[in-house]
Order: sequence, then structure tokens, then C-alpha cells
Amino acid sequence: MRVLAIGDIHGCRGPLDDLLAWVQPASDDRLIFLGDYVDRGPDTRGVLNRLMELRQSHPIVCLRGNHEIMMIDAYYRKRAELKMWLSVGGTQTLGSYGPAPGLTGTLDDVPADHWQFLQRDLVDYYEDDEYIFVHATVDPTLPLHEQPENALFWDFLPDMMRHHSGKIVICGHSSQKSGWPKIIPGAVCIDTYAHGGGWLTCLDVHTGHYWQVDLLGRRREDRLEYQR
Repeated sequence: MRVLAIGDIHGCRGPLDDLLAWVQPASDDRLIFLGDYVDRGPDTRGVLNRLMELRQSHPIVCLRGNHEIMMIDAYYRKRAELKMWLSVGGTQTLGSYGPAPGLTGTLDDVPADHWQFLQRDLVDYYEDDEYIFVHATVDPTLPLHEQPENALFWDFLPDMMRHHSGKIVICGHSSQKSGWPKIIPGAVCIDTYAHGGGWLTCLDVHTGHYWQVDLLGRRREDRLEYQR
């Protein structure tokens, strides 16, 4: 059984499908998605549909990202929250929910099962015997159940992130515009800027092998070594 972590998708359904077709997860491979499924890319609706389909055939874990938080806040809170969300990719998300090609939707056009997925089916973190999976960062001194929200969803990658448990942290959020994963002592970031001309990354966390696909359908792969 492989444990496969996939970085920030940001509405890029095409690269997600291409990546899964290439990696070909087996039915017992665990897929761990690191959050930020929505916003910025062209097909948030398609991405959420794909993730919900995958749950029927694979053991998957979907983490909560800051963009999911902003989308929910835009729906339930004040107008200022909506304005903020639209400015950071919400406009593209609503475009994917339009009633017809070329028309922009509204938050009321987001189907109920998508809201349920975003609000009830995402988790703040996940860990196994060797690895910790979070969207953004961790406070190295705290156990996971005591992590502040800023660390889990909003903070950017520091120079090192050695958690006191000794486990390697696998995260996204801090966009690597170079397109390559970033390795620091104690952690690896695999948000490789899929929506902005970079790559969508899938990492086999046990072997360090990773696969990447971009919006043009190009592929590349390599292997990384953790800095413990």
C-alpha cells in the first residue's frame, strides 16, 4: 500500500485527472489531499466532483485549506468576507458554477453536496506512524490536537519545521513558483503552483518518488530525500 500526498489543486481538474491516470492509485493506496481544492484555477466544481467520486473507490483523506475556509466564510458571513474571497480566486470558482458556458454562477449555485463536503468532510490534519499531513504548517512544540488555526491553515513555510514527535511534516500552502517541492529540515512542501504555470505534485511519502503534471499536460518525475 502506498501513501500518496497530492498538493494544492486550486481548481485544476485537468492536471488532477492526468496525474491520477499516470500514478494509477491502487484500491488500497491511501490518497491524502492537502487542501485548497477551490479558487484560482478554472474548474473548482470539477475538482470537488472528482474528489467525491474518489471516495467511493479509494481510502482518501481530504484536509481543509485556507481557501475552503474563505469560501465558507463568504457564504455565511459578512459582505466583506465575500469581497475578500472573490479577490483571491473566488471569481474563478463562481465561474465554474455558471448555469451555462460563459456565465458566472453565485454561491447559491454551489450544490448542497459540495457544501457538505467542504464543511463536514474535510479534516484539519492527519498523521500516521511516520508522517504528519497539514495544509500549511505546525507549531513544532505542540501536539496536533493543540495546534492553532494560524499554523494549520495560514502560516507560511519557515526555515525548519521539526515536530517534537520526530515525524516528517508533509504540507502545501506555501506556493513554490519554481515548480519544485521545497525540502526543509523536518518537512516537505508540495504546493508547486499548479494554477499559476507550475505543476501539480503527487508524492509517494515512503519512497520520496514524486510525479508532476501541468496545465499543458506535460509530465515529469523525480525523487526527493527528507532532511530529518
